[in-house]
Amino acid sequence: MVALPSLSSLRSAPWLDCIKTSGRGAFLSPGPSPPGTWPVPGTSLLEEGLPPSMDLVGLLKSQFLCHLVFCYVFIASGLIINAIQLLTLLLWPINKQLFRRINCRLSYCISSQLVMLLEWWSGTECVVHTDPRAYPKFGKENAIVVLNHKFEIDFLCGWSLAERFGVLGGSKVLAKKELAYVPIIGWMWYFTEMVFCTRKWEQDRKTVSKSLLHLRDYPEKYFFLIHCEGTRFTEKKHQISMQVAQAKGLPSLKHHLLPRTKGFAVTVRSLRNVVSAVYDCTLNFRNNENPTLLGVLNGKKYHADLYVRRIPLEEVPEDEDRCSAWLHKLYQEKDAFQEEYCRTGTFPETPMVPPRRPWTLINWLFWASLLLYPFVRFLVNMVSSGSSLTLAGFVLVFFVASVGVRWMIGVTEIDKGSAYGNMDSKQKRSD
Repeated sequence: MVALPSLSSLRSAPWLDCIKTSGRGAFLSPGPSPPGTWPVPGTSLLEEGLPPSMDLVGLLKSQFLCHLVFCYVFIASGLIINAIQLLTLLLWPINKQLFRRINCRLSYCISSQLVMLLEWWSGTECVVHTDPRAYPKFGKENAIVVLNHKFEIDFLCGWSLAERFGVLGGSKVLAKKELAYVPIIGWMWYFTEMVFCTRKWEQDRKTVSKSLLHLRDYPEKYFFLIHCEGTRFTEKKHQISMQVAQAKGLPSLKHHLLPRTKGFAVTVRSLRNVVSAVYDCTLNFRNNENPTLLGVLNGKKYHADLYVRRIPLEEVPEDEDRCSAWLHKLYQEKDAFQEEYCRTGTFPETPMVPPRRPWTLINWLFWASLLLYPFVRFLVNMVSSGSSLTLAGFVLVFFVASVGVRWMIGVTEIDKGSAYGNMDSKQKRSD
């Protein structure tokens, strides 16, 4: 998720001797610093007192014109890719696996643009805390990723993790059905056989299971991301969720909502012997940072820690009731890890930074070079025409683009989440 340390900062960093290169990432040791205060990988010593050049870069990144460029490239390239994906449907009856492989690459062209914003534009890095014995398996096996759902960019951090281990194009997510109709992202997900649900279990029982069974012969490695909490954490939702936990005789959670177990159980049952492990992922941000997609777009750098436990799928019970109890226990452990992080500022296990790959940046530069020249030429012709009607049209297009950018960002905001916190609907909510 972030840029690696600059050469100048590496030369002068007091924690240089704490880095040991091993395998596919850098192992970090906190050294003598107090818990939660050890230096952040990728942080230049100049960041404490930003020089004028850094102020200028930050100012540039916050300009709407830059945001408009990103939005234009994303929308234009996304619609082109969606059109190509539509044409690939001709391959489905002839060679289904070729159709899937092509759509994995096309999907990567879209999703990697958002990862590029996080990794290259914002410079956000996520330090992965995990068992060094499990680390070499990441990206070399199919896995169910259980990620806490508290931050506006947690899905983007999940995508970045998948990108770092080379499985972003084929990775899946259990998403609400309405997203399938959203242009670009939703249409892309449709062609990559994403699993959609209505959040009404009687309707989802057969459709979700059927979609998951289709993934048993998927030709690409993937992470299947699932937010078992069903919606993002807020204090109101947490209060209602704990009322349900009390009514069901379950232990209270401090940092998570009560997990919805049925979707997880059917996922495990449908993908058993295809998926090798469950990756229990707990995400947090240092110094009480509250990351947002708008902050990423403005080039703000965040500092994330991700605790990843690899749990072999054989350890997850097959019986639905026992699987449900297992997931509740998992979330109690996640809550304890989160509480420990709040107290000490770090997670257990060995911290390391998976290497950042250049392909997200190369992909964006390709689409930008392809699409920006005709767009700029069109704008220049509009302005130089001198026509009042043309100029009015230009202003209208600019205004619509501004609203469009804000809308795309707004759908990720926590206060735009589901109606989970509505008491009436909550009383009807089942596990």
